[in-house]
Amino acid sequence: MKVLVKYLAAALLTILVVNSESKAQFSEFGLMGGVSFYMGDLNPDMPFKQVMPAGGIFYRYNFNDRFSARGAFTLGYLKGDDAKSDVAAQIERNLNFQSWVYDFSITGEFNFFRYAPGDMAHPITPFLFGGIAVFKFDPTTVAADGNRYELQPLGTEGQGTVQYADRKKYSLTTASIPFGLGLKANISKTFSVGLEWRMHYAFTDYIDDVSGTYAAPGVIQSERGDIAYELANRSLTLTDEVLEGRQRGNSKTNDWYSFALITFSMNIKARPAKCPAYQ
Repeated sequence: MKVLVKYLAAALLTILVVNSESKAQFSEFGLMGGVSFYMGDLNPDMPFKQVMPAGGIFYRYNFNDRFSARGAFTLGYLKGDDAKSDVAAQIERNLNFQSWVYDFSITGEFNFFRYAPGDMAHPITPFLFGGIAVFKFDPTTVAADGNRYELQPLGTEGQGTVQYADRKKYSLTTASIPFGLGLKANISKTFSVGLEWRMHYAFTDYIDDVSGTYAAPGVIQSERGDIAYELANRSLTLTDEVLEGRQRGNSKTNDWYSFALITFSMNIKARPAKCPAYQ
């Protein structure tokens, strides 16, 4: 994973440097607000399901009127619930989770039309973007006692137990690949607004704490405790003996999270072009 992240970072930097010309360059600082959602084992194929609030800040550096780079911190809330599904197998499984996601991303942007902050002669453009991100998450759920519990320390699929020594606890901080599309427009020589939809392919299948197979219930209860035992199998009708060893989630696919945001930015710095011919 580290090699892939380094490769993506190098590729992004190369693209931005190669395409940087001697034109005026502008920096922007902005705010973002909108919604976030998750896709994974508890929501395999429905974008914008159970959307939750999201927001953040960003800094954008425009190399020229086509290419820019942006660093952003985005905070969102994710949730998934089998009870909200139309699939009988999911309703029977009866798992759910909620989690904050703290995301820091670096992306490169390509403008379809000529565009620069404050340039009212070229005031609007759709754009594509992609890059790398690091994010932190922490899935939780509410048990029968009414209390909310963090799921990762419980090892609900046998992680961290002696019998399932090959199942390591998943990390709560990992990387993702963000990409998407948007639209940005100047509303004055100082301020700009935008819309964007950003998808993140996560390098983990445990945003929802669901991925592998059901562990032996006796092992979960003896080594992780009664709460872990309860939250490992919340099936409506199927017993522990029936479920042991059966698939709990789809370990062949990783999870996704996404942000749909409105952006508002201010032009905070302008550097004149080196050559008058580019003015």
